[in-house]
Amino acid sequence: MKFPKLPDWLVYSAAVGALLIAAVGRQERTDAPEAPPPFPEEEGAPLGPATPFDPSVLVEVPAQAQPGVGTAFSISDDGVWLTARHVVDGCATTAIVVGEGRGVAAKVHVDPRSEAAILITEGGAPALPLGLDQPLRRGERAFHPGFPQGQPGEATSRLIGRETLVVRGRGARTEPVLAWTETGRTDNLTGTLAGLSGAPALDAEGRVIGVTVAEAPRRGRIYTTAPETVRATLATIEAPPEAAPLPEPITPDNYGRTADALRRNLRVAQVMCLA
Repeated sequence: MKFPKLPDWLVYSAAVGALLIAAVGRQERTDAPEAPPPFPEEEGAPLGPATPFDPSVLVEVPAQAQPGVGTAFSISDDGVWLTARHVVDGCATTAIVVGEGRGVAAKVHVDPRSEAAILITEGGAPALPLGLDQPLRRGERAFHPGFPQGQPGEATSRLIGRETLVVRGRGARTEPVLAWTETGRTDNLTGTLAGLSGAPALDAEGRVIGVTVAEAPRRGRIYTTAPETVRATLATIEAPPEAAPLPEPITPDNYGRTADALRRNLRVAQVMCLA
């Protein structure tokens, strides 16, 4: 049987194709392996220590204390509370609100190195458990129950990292703080979170991991004291006894109800400054 003669161009094309396949097959392959899946937000990279290279956030504090309201929370059943320094520093009278038109006078202890302040009252409320030694991870969630705009309310946030708080005016200083991005708040609450200063930052187990001290509304950020700063402040008083944990973990679905219960039991209370 006689095969037809193939055109020269087809023979040459087949030869060139075979040479290309052979050449490509001998090339070294050094592709990187597929990237591992990203960390879930709840299990991000561990938060490192404060450094001089952390970005700064500037806060201006008036030279004279101004009348106002903020938030405080109990850390001892015997009447020891924590709040934000700028809420109570320089006040002629400071009081924990315990009911409609009723308050309990509080003595103020200010740590000059810190934005956290200690309040002492006669009698107290059930304490919140402390978690200041717990390791923190980027993306970790916090819950901030308190009194934004002077009314009961709360917010939730995710940890971004560390920044440096630069305070100008009364009590000028710098200190490390934690920066959080706001991810939720009380329904129908718009605008500033003023009044939430002094609120606890609680982890999912309901442990205090910081004190809420500032916000940057345009950036959607909330700032809290760093755990090591609060530990140093608490070292100036007798260590509070260990508090009982909350009855259930805090979640994005129940943090509003949990905040209501904490306010109802005065574990989180409103604090008033009379200048």
